[in-house]
Amino acid sequence: MKKGNLFLAVLFSLTGLFSKSYFAQGTDNYGAGLKINLDTTGKKFVRIITWHQVWIRSNENNPGSTVNGSSSRSQMDMGLRRSRFLAYAQVNPNFLIVTHFGINNANQVSGGGNGQGASGTDGKKPQLFMHDAFVEHRIYKDVASIGGGLHYWQGPSRMSGASTLNFLGMDSPIFSWQNVDATDQFARQYGVYFKGKLLKNKRIDYRVAINFPFALNKTNSLGSLDTVLSRNGLVNSSYRLGGQPKKAFTGYFNYQFGDIESNLLPFNVGTYLGTKKVVNIGVGFYQQSDAMWTASLNKTTNKVDTSFQDQLNVSVDAFLDMPLGAKKKTAITVYASYNYVDMGENYIRNVGIMNPTNGTIASQASFNGSGNAVPLIGTGHVVFAQVGYLLPKMKKVGRIQPFASVIAGKYERLNDPLVIPDLGLNWYLAGHSAKLTFNYRPRPVFVYENPAQRWGNVNQRETRNEFTVQMQVYL
Repeated sequence: MKKGNLFLAVLFSLTGLFSKSYFAQGTDNYGAGLKINLDTTGKKFVRIITWHQVWIRSNENNPGSTVNGSSSRSQMDMGLRRSRFLAYAQVNPNFLIVTHFGINNANQVSGGGNGQGASGTDGKKPQLFMHDAFVEHRIYKDVASIGGGLHYWQGPSRMSGASTLNFLGMDSPIFSWQNVDATDQFARQYGVYFKGKLLKNKRIDYRVAINFPFALNKTNSLGSLDTVLSRNGLVNSSYRLGGQPKKAFTGYFNYQFGDIESNLLPFNVGTYLGTKKVVNIGVGFYQQSDAMWTASLNKTTNKVDTSFQDQLNVSVDAFLDMPLGAKKKTAITVYASYNYVDMGENYIRNVGIMNPTNGTIASQASFNGSGNAVPLIGTGHVVFAQVGYLLPKMKKVGRIQPFASVIAGKYERLNDPLVIPDLGLNWYLAGHSAKLTFNYRPRPVFVYENPAQRWGNVNQRETRNEFTVQMQVYL
């Protein structure tokens, strides 16, 4: 059977499995969920949430990709995008503790723990690690709270604090987590934060934090500087290595014209499925002095000089989510953002989510790198937009929500614009608590204009396809 036909057969078998009556209620209303009250008032409690996001996909790999040394042009794979456990407890209305741990991006090839498997690191026994671990004290009503620890209260945009349980699309656009697993721990840093709601009607929601980014040792590849590029006139930037990082400052402010959103936890909702009327505009920032370093040719000495540069990311965004008809219970969700990213001259980073490959043939490799990697985080200007429409409710088969999104970036290092469209649909079998998501992405592939001169222009040559199905259940 051809790979494409096999992929379609798997899709239809999965949809048949999940359309049984067990998931046919079409709602995520299951009361308080896994909640344990510690007194009769309900003000002292422990709330537990657990979820899995399972991906199966067909991917046309980037040129020259290999799996354990063997060439791989395309393949099907399966893995755990996320497997998480979150608990939060309220000792009384003034104190909160949040614990969130799990694994991410574990597939057949990679994501396992060091030294696991028969011959070292592979996809087995992924590392369980902490995502959030913070405590919080309410200073004055809903106006001001202070907290600290490993946290997610950050800017520069709504998507920088996105919940992973209720995305409109398949996943995050990723570029909004600009330091992911570089100077943060899966989009979290240690820090002290303040949050609250201002004005009598609570329409201004804010979060600000002073963070302590993770240090990078002198052998970390994220900080490598290419002296060949520098000696040929291209200034290139990367993360600063060695030493104690300076503090980072981050925040996000939004004005809520419609229903007021909860800020008990830092996770921003992707789509409310028409249960709220939300209209927000927001602005945010992330700044760290001397976060990056830059290599450039000193024409006087003919040596490569290294200098530190600040990191500054600023975002302006808008979010709309509202029902459109009481009878048919349709709804629309729209999000759009403009993002200014300064991470040093010509900085660019390729990202491949749960990459299905683990190497390249150097003579055939593209600028993207292996598998599904794409130049996604870098210095420049980025616009992101997505829209979804919740179709009328259908008897016994749940809800359908087609969606579309686009990342459009103009990065300093790329000669051509980066454009990544996504098309898909969510099939809600029990609201967000049980859903299937289908996504198609034509991924741009960039190459050096002259492969012998990697300091030259980088242009888009082609696109390669990704088809992904996600199965999500959470309680």
